[in-house]
Amino acid sequence: MKNLKLFSLGLMGALMLASCAASKEVNYVILPKSDTSTGGKVSFKQKGNTVMMDIAVTGLTPGEHAVHIHDKADCSAADATSTGGHWNPAGNDHGKWESEHFHMGDIGNLTADVQGNADLSFKTDKWCIGCNDVSKNILNHGLIIHSGADDFHTQPTGNAGGRVGCVEIK
Repeated sequence: MKNLKLFSLGLMGALMLASCAASKEVNYVILPKSDTSTGGKVSFKQKGNTVMMDIAVTGLTPGEHAVHIHDKADCSAADATSTGGHWNPAGNDHGKWESEHFHMGDIGNLTADVQGNADLSFKTDKWCIGCNDVSKNILNHGLIIHSGADDFHTQPTGNAGGRVGCVEIK
């Protein structure tokens, strides 16, 4: 009976550790760029093979703004160009998420209200947080909020305009 209790406790502990390992979360503050007052927060949560991104942005001009993940986790430039181009490990053309052609960083647009606030939730199994697959791992990349909307076809950027918000995903 004592061995059965010890086995049960060990099994419960292993299950709890496994469930903790399967769930990851990272949170960031959006840095203003290009002399704007853009701000807000971004969170990435992974449960199993699914990553959920939640963005809450403030200080935008009303209307649509593109959101992309870029190559580098480097927001040091005043205009955020230090993040490089879109994250595109497969070398695909720019496009709309899950269309025939798209970059892993082609998230889409969010819409700011008249007060300049916008929210976006995005869920995918094509990303991971800290895994060994460089074609899926979002860590060590930058998240950019652009001044304009993504048109989903202009190469290689979607004609989304300047970079007004930046996050180093580390």
